[in-house]
Amino acid sequence: MSSITFDTLAYAKTLKEAGFTEAQAEAHTHAQKQVLSEVLDTTLATKDDINQFERQVTSDIKRLEKQIAVLKWMMGVMLAGVVSLVMKAFFVG
Repeated sequence: MSSITFDTLAYAKTLKEAGFTEAQAEAHTHAQKQVLSEVLDTTLATKDDINQFERQVTSDIKRLEKQIAVLKWMMGVMLAGVVSLVMKAFFVG
């Protein structure tokens, strides 16, 4: 869970200085703190999240590289087969 330093006292004081009543300032401060908490809980990634994602992507890339190597080998074998069939059709009587 991500956390944020949010000075609720300073925020409420700023609202009061701007003309909010004590109750309005407290309610607005509480609502703002909840919004920040919800946003941070759903949108921010931790360093561990990023490291885990990086490991997963690296693993996926290695797996895809292996699959591409196999596909290249298979295409080479298929091309050799096609070339041998063409040569047989045209050069072997």
